[in-house]
Amino acid sequence: MGNNLARVVFQPPQASYGKDPNLFWLTTSREEVIPAFYVRRQDASFTLLFSHGNAEDLGLIIRYFRELSHILHVNVFSYEYTGYGMSTGQPQEAAVYADIEAAFKYLRDELRIPWTQIVPYGRSIGTAPSIHLATQTPVRGVILQSPMVSIYRIPFRLRFTLPGDVFTNIDKIGNVCSPVFIIHGTRDEIVPVWHGQALYHTCVKKGIAYDAFVIEGADHNNLEMQAGDAFYDRLSRFLEHLKRTPISEKLQRQVDQARI
Repeated sequence: MGNNLARVVFQPPQASYGKDPNLFWLTTSREEVIPAFYVRRQDASFTLLFSHGNAEDLGLIIRYFRELSHILHVNVFSYEYTGYGMSTGQPQEAAVYADIEAAFKYLRDELRIPWTQIVPYGRSIGTAPSIHLATQTPVRGVILQSPMVSIYRIPFRLRFTLPGDVFTNIDKIGNVCSPVFIIHGTRDEIVPVWHGQALYHTCVKKGIAYDAFVIEGADHNNLEMQAGDAFYDRLSRFLEHLKRTPISEKLQRQVDQARI
């Protein structure tokens, strides 16, 4: 990714937090150091691996993680992107993928959380690393909030992926083997709702779609407020679906190939 494109795609805010003893420090495969935060709940059946949106960092959303953990009875583990917050380096597409891989590795190897309990949850730009991870390793399910088809397609409704495009979720999501739950607002002017609809239709074709949740009147940043209790109810129902539903043959093949 060129420097000019990176400056357009990534909009890290000034760090909203400092050194904190509650942070974990992870080293990525690109030798960058990123902080992570873990909200643990004793009765949790799942751990949400949360990838945040663009113009925010961990400090701005830690309170939200605690609320999410309390309401859904889940653990929430979130990490910082390279070049955001207290992380080292400069943000790039490849770096974001390395970041979530480091977070997943920490969950698996250090916290000993099995893949059957890990659910990547991406918001906005965070949907790209969530999809990437699910194509690389088995996870129990995937939650995508306000996902984009690709970066170039945000301003232009293109039928094909152009050279140089980044975060091409539409080209990758068919390789996901886990159930995918997509949430989008009808009045989203940053990532229009057709992005979520296009990804959902691809998931349907690939047999990995869970019922989409299209929130009438919601924009890019107020889905929780606009939907109210229904927002968390639908998330809870998806997690219950994962508990009740046997692992699909497609996901089992991914597990077998990963030799887990």
